Parts: sequence; structure tokens; C-alpha cells
Amino acid sequence: MTAPVKPSPSSAPAGPSPSSARRRYGVLVICSMSLFMTYLDSSALNVALPTIHRDLHASVAGLQWVADAYLLVLASLLMLSGSVGDRFGRRRVFTMGLVLFTLGSALCSVAPSVGALIAFRMAQALGGCLLVPASLSIVRQVFSDPVERARALGIWSAVFGLGIATGPIIGGALVSSVGWRSVFWVNIPIGLATLQLARRTVPESRSTHPRAFDPGGQLLMVVVFATVTYGVIEGPASGWGSAVIISLFCAGAVGLVALLAYERHRDEPLLETHFFRSPPFSAATAIAVTSFLALSGFLFVNTLYLQDVRGFSALGAGASLLPATAAIAACSLVAGRLVGRFGPRVPLTLGGVCIMVGGAPLLGLDPHTSLLRLGASYVLLGCGFGLVNPPITQTAVSGMPPERAGVASAIASTSRQMGNVLGVAVMGSMVSATALGPSRLSDAAATKFTTASHLSWAILVACGAVCTVTALACTGRRGTRAAARVYQDEPHVVAGTS
Repeated sequence: MTAPVKPSPSSAPAGPSPSSARRRYGVLVICSMSLFMTYLDSSALNVALPTIHRDLHASVAGLQWVADAYLLVLASLLMLSGSVGDRFGRRRVFTMGLVLFTLGSALCSVAPSVGALIAFRMAQALGGCLLVPASLSIVRQVFSDPVERARALGIWSAVFGLGIATGPIIGGALVSSVGWRSVFWVNIPIGLATLQLARRTVPESRSTHPRAFDPGGQLLMVVVFATVTYGVIEGPASGWGSAVIISLFCAGAVGLVALLAYERHRDEPLLETHFFRSPPFSAATAIAVTSFLALSGFLFVNTLYLQDVRGFSALGAGASLLPATAAIAACSLVAGRLVGRFGPRVPLTLGGVCIMVGGAPLLGLDPHTSLLRLGASYVLLGCGFGLVNPPITQTAVSGMPPERAGVASAIASTSRQMGNVLGVAVMGSMVSATALGPSRLSDAAATKFTTASHLSWAILVACGAVCTVTALACTGRRGTRAAARVYQDEPHVVAGTS
């Protein structure tokens, strides 16, 4: 008679233990902390810009570069940094991003001039572009159960709304009580604490089939983004018809044509051009660019208006933006439920309409516009931005095989950042010809500023219209079926990330 065979540990019933669940959600908290830090930094910086203008004697173009230097690096390198984590280790890249972001924040806090601040913001962005895709990949890797993963990604994405909502208030309080440099100080303890937790808790992982690097495509992308951004920001000062500005726009156009031609002949390109044959993917890209152009442009111009035209303190400006930022946070959660029940078309369409309607009251903005009118506009705009953002990635991957989803998500994230860059550059340029003084503007200068801002608000309304029309035309079941046909017809399949 043989003894009964004891089940081996590997044959024991599978099921997550409480300790392993705590560990997974601990990793989620760490990744969410890093994301919160980056969004808090960007949104808090907006209310600090007028103070930076007065302290460092910066022009409006200088303020645009303070905001856009970070965003430009992020947009240019975001797709590359995702493949770096897949190849060399996601935890290694994540911790490196934390070190660079924290060090960049420390350097920004002691910047002696606008030029130095812009350079240090670019160094800070090198950390940011490693953090965002690495944290997303870590969350996807740690949560293997589809239901649990969806819940975790929803929490991770909701941090966007939390960072945007709290940034103006925290930034306003810091600037009013300590000074603009404290906006960067706050990142240092958060970054150091997250770094220590990540080293102890986050598991290392790599992709079994990492995508090949594409240095040629990366260089061309930097050329396109940098030349167009520089031309738009410096156009008002140099003259839109000047040789320098025209040359920059021509270089950007040539770079874009070369990028599209070059990427079409690579097996694993940085930019998958054939994705744009899918109506939902093209729609997601267009909505990402236009909605974030509207959001970043609104925050930039409106903050200058509240502080330099209305005379609000940094804290007062942050509190005035609370209706918008709170609406973004609340509607980001609502959007997730709407997507689950109706698909992305409903929240995208509603979001576009809210941006249009919310931007309309700003078309007649003047130095004495009632706070009630501003508040109503801010609430509607916040609802629009909150509803639009969460469905963008799901729309981008509609009808797409799973092995393509990672690349499509990276392009969608890059489109968001490019919208941020253009929003500050384009809408900021509308008011850059109006001189900002060392204190609150005079009545004549305030009127000049608000009149110049009307074109910015018209662009915002137009962005809402583009989001609405694009969502109605390209999303939904018909768009998903068209996307499925596109991917079924592809001659080869690109290896995805694990």
C-alpha cells in the first residue's frame, strides 16, 4: 500500500493570497504616486507663471517655454521611453525616471534665470517621459487578472483628474505663502519616498519581444515637434513673415513628410502609420490633440487673466479654477462608467459639446466679466475635459488585436502631450503681443489683453466642435468594424509587449 501523494505547491489551488494582493495594490499606489507627482507639477506650475514672470522678468514667450520645454521633451520621447523599459527592465527605468524627475525639480527650484529654468525643466522632463510609460507597463504586468487589471488601470488613470484638481490649489497656496520655487520643492520628498518604496516593492520585468529602436524616426519626430513649437511661440516676436519663422515651418513640414515616408518602410517603426487607416484610431488621435490643446491653452491664458487682469493672488487664482478642476476629477470617473455601459462614443461626444458650450461665454471676456459667468464656464469646460480624456485610449485600440494595443496606447499618449504643447504655444501666442507688467495691468492694458484672448477662446470652442464631430463620425460600432477590417488586411503582425 502506497502512501497518499501530497499535493505539491505548484498543484495547489490557485488564488491570490491577501499578502500578494496587498503587494499588487502597493505597487499600484507607488505607480499612481509617480503619476500624481507629474500631473501635480504641471497643473501647479500654471498658477506660478505670473509670479515667475515678475520675479525673473520673463516675457510671455518665456513663460510659454517654461511650460512647453517640459511638454515638448515628453511628447518627443514618450514612445521611445516605453520600449526602453520593455528592453532594459521596467523597474530600472521607473526608478531612473524618479531620480531624474526629482533631481530636475531640485534644479528648477534654484534656477537663477528664465533660461536656466527652461533648461532644468527639460531635464525634469527626461524623468517624466520615463515615469509615465514605465508605470503603466508595471501596472499591466503586476495585475494579470483581466477584471482586476481593468480596475487597477481605472484607478491609475483617475490620478490624472486628482492631480489636475489639486494642483492649482496646492500651487496657489505654496506660491502665495512661500514663493514659486516651492512648487518644485514639493516634488522632492514625494520623489524620494516613491523611489525608496519602488526599490523595495516593485518587481522587475521585461518584454520577451521588445520593439526595436528607431533612431531615425525618433530624430525626425524631434525635428517636427521642435521646429513647429519654436515657430509658433516665437512668431509674434520675430514676425510671422520673417525668414526664420517661415524656415522653421518649412523644416517642420519637410520633417513630417520625411517621417511618414521613412516609417512606412520599417518593420517596427516608432510611428505605426498604417494605424491611421482605422477610423477610431484616427479619431482618438485627433480628439487627443484638440482636447488637450484646449485644456492646456485654457489653463495658461486663463491663469494670466485671473492674476494680471483681475488682480487675484496665486491662491485666489487656484481657488477660482476649482470649479473646473473638480469637474475634471468627477467627470473622469463618470466617463469610465459611461464607456463601460455605452462605449466611448457617448462620453467623447458629450465632452466635445461641453467644451464648446463652456468656451462660448469666454468669447466676450473682458476685465469685469462676472465671477458667476466665469464659474459656469469653468464647470462646463471641466466636465468636457473630464469626459473626453478617459475614452481616448480605448477608442484608439478599438477593433485592434491585443498585440498592437501597447503601441497604439503610446501614440495616443504622445498625441495628448502634443496637444498640450500646441495649446500653450498657439493660444499663448494670441496674447503674447500684450505686455505684462510688474504688477496688475492698467485698465487699458487689461482691455488689450482680454481682447487679444478672444481668438484663443474661439480656438477652444473650435476644438470642442472638432471633438464632437469626430466622435460622431468615427467611433461606435461602424468604426470598430472598419478598424477590424483594417487589421485583418495587414500583411504582418508586429510583436507586442508583454
